[in-house]
Amino acid sequence: MVDPLSEVIGLLRPHAVFTKGISGAGRWGVRYSDFGHPSFAIVIEGSCRLAVDRQKELVLNAGDFVLLPTTPGFTMSGFEQVTPEIIDPHAAANATGEVRHGRQDGPPSVRIIGGYFLFGGEDSGLLLSLLPEQVHCRGIERLSTLVRLLIDEASSDRPGRTLVLTRLVEILLVDALRLTQTPDAPVGLLRGLGDARLAASIRQMHADPARPWTMADLAKEAALSRSAFFDRFARNVGVPPMEYLLSWRMALAKDLLRRQGIEIAEVAERVGYGSASTFSTAFSRHVGQPPGRFARAS
Repeated sequence: MVDPLSEVIGLLRPHAVFTKGISGAGRWGVRYSDFGHPSFAIVIEGSCRLAVDRQKELVLNAGDFVLLPTTPGFTMSGFEQVTPEIIDPHAAANATGEVRHGRQDGPPSVRIIGGYFLFGGEDSGLLLSLLPEQVHCRGIERLSTLVRLLIDEASSDRPGRTLVLTRLVEILLVDALRLTQTPDAPVGLLRGLGDARLAASIRQMHADPARPWTMADLAKEAALSRSAFFDRFARNVGVPPMEYLLSWRMALAKDLLRRQGIEIAEVAERVGYGSASTFSTAFSRHVGQPPGRFARAS
């Protein structure tokens, strides 16, 4: 069975993992501005507060895991009132060793392992818009194990390190995100996949993007009327069904065009267009440049 979430993560192409320890003690608070890259953190011991922009404030305890696919601005602090220290996340990303906030001596009130990585896909903006801005999981031992493996591999210089890190991040992303694949998830792909009827149509779009899908076809896959399917899809996924299909086809087309030796006519056929000229027109309108130019630039 086709797995749309795995396909999205595959096109995002996560790589280049960086990890470090973070701790806090006494009266402390830090405010990070927007970072843009995906980041994660797991609380090893103690607790703290985390307030991510546009999200409900969280109290993090030992065993909690947080994933921020785009890492917007956030504030992290202890439980005493304090004016947070402003930190540039790009400068902080280059720091080595454990980062200590607040009182510098004595035992910490919280210890966290944090990290970030990069996405290699040019469609990261489009694809990330389908994912939640924040994922929070409590007491999932599998996630803790994956983070420990990431930390161990990132600190090593063993052969195959880059490949292992890439695969571990992919697994970490899929594991964390599928925990939010429920009908009450934030609007986006995971919420759509949490709806059994919508999931059926989404999987079919991913399984056969070249098929000349119509609204009636997709509604039939979902066992809904066309109007009910359109409304339910747009409400849960955040975009109308045919717009989602177009975006997915263009994401696939970009990925194919980056590869050497694939002709535009073949790309057009593989993403559902009857001719290279029709595909070129649609691609130019959606991407802002013709497919040939995009391929050369890539």
